[in-house]
Amino acid sequence: SRSLQVFEETGIPHSEILQQQQQEEGGGPLGGPLKYPHSCILWLHADQAALDERLEKRVDDMLAAGLLDELRDFHRRYNREKVAENRQDYQHGIFQSIGFKEFHEYLVSEGNCPPETSALLLQKGIQALKQVTKRYARRQNKWVRNRFLKRPGPNVPPVYGLEVSDLLRWEEDVLKPALEIVESFIQGREPPAEPVRMECDVHENKRSHRVCEVCDRVIIGDREWAAHTRSKSHLHHLKKRQKLEAAGRAAGSDGDGDNAEPSAEDSVSPSL
Repeated sequence: SRSLQVFEETGIPHSEILQQQQQEEGGGPLGGPLKYPHSCILWLHADQAALDERLEKRVDDMLAAGLLDELRDFHRRYNREKVAENRQDYQHGIFQSIGFKEFHEYLVSEGNCPPETSALLLQKGIQALKQVTKRYARRQNKWVRNRFLKRPGPNVPPVYGLEVSDLLRWEEDVLKPALEIVESFIQGREPPAEPVRMECDVHENKRSHRVCEVCDRVIIGDREWAAHTRSKSHLHHLKKRQKLEAAGRAAGSDGDGDNAEPSAEDSVSPSL
């Protein structure tokens, strides 16, 4: 939608504008130059066990706030008819949102099965929601590391980590150091805290251009190329091409067999 809007307003493809921004001074493979030159990132992170416990409590709080009633209403108005016709789709639109498909079995069976079965399906849905919520949080942390620490462009601001595992220490561990960092940036001073170390190779070429003929894409940056060649999409296209090439070779071999010259034995006329 955004790309269509950009083209409508400018007459230039969105991809072309993004490519121009990447090539500007301060730009890189992951985007154009920073809009504001003096920026920093405050990354609030927690110990995994503390984060998991907090996420599970978040799900419990959502249930206490009326999540099931909201799901029932949404299912009744928008999904019950689709389920009856076996055309429900949890891969597109709002139905792919976390918190809906996890309760599918419970919603479709509620009122049509014994209370004990319904209770078990409800607990199954709750546990599934907790698991997928924790997986989503892990993906978010992985994205932060990849975007700002492992594969940063030349315009990535310094990242300052703030520990939020113990909420009782919010003032000491989060609020006070965050204010000191921000005030230092505003006053043009060096912050008292050290930024998180970037996990990148100083020798890698972030502006290298490679063409993936398998996927018909241009990949910018050594690390991006390495990540692309390991991606599911690339491996899928590679496997597909290999199958087509193997089928082509097999067809060629069959054709050669059909057109082969007859052997001496085949050319001898049968005796009468």
